[in-house]
Amino acid sequence: MPKIAALDHIAIACPDLDVALAFWQQQLGLTCSHVEELPARGIKVAFLPVGDTRIELVAPLHDKSEVSKFLADRGGGIHHIALRTPTVDADVQEMADKGARIAQPPSPGAHDCRVAFVHPKSTGGVLLELSTPPANATH
Repeated sequence: MPKIAALDHIAIACPDLDVALAFWQQQLGLTCSHVEELPARGIKVAFLPVGDTRIELVAPLHDKSEVSKFLADRGGGIHHIALRTPTVDADVQEMADKGARIAQPPSPGAHDCRVAFVHPKSTGGVLLELSTPPANATH
């Protein structure tokens, strides 16, 4: 059984990261703690801590990115929910063995985390990310 440690973040797909950041910072007073480009995924992300969790804003770097189809089909909005676990590889394998549909196997993610995605068809309609931070992580 996966060892879920915490709600890591809620990801929001947005067409323009600067516009989205302006709202969250200027209207809600949140502070961006980290911005990172993930060229292999075609995305740029920004993290805004809220208590022990974070809001992750996700914007495409190009029209073939991971979020481009989502934005084209639905517009901006909640893209996925991420749960932190110390053992993403084992957890995803166990879930797949039990019949869960894995949308993306474990791979590198933001903050040097190892991430995997479980397909919404297995979760009741929500794209679920499992995330294992690096050993030296502070979040």
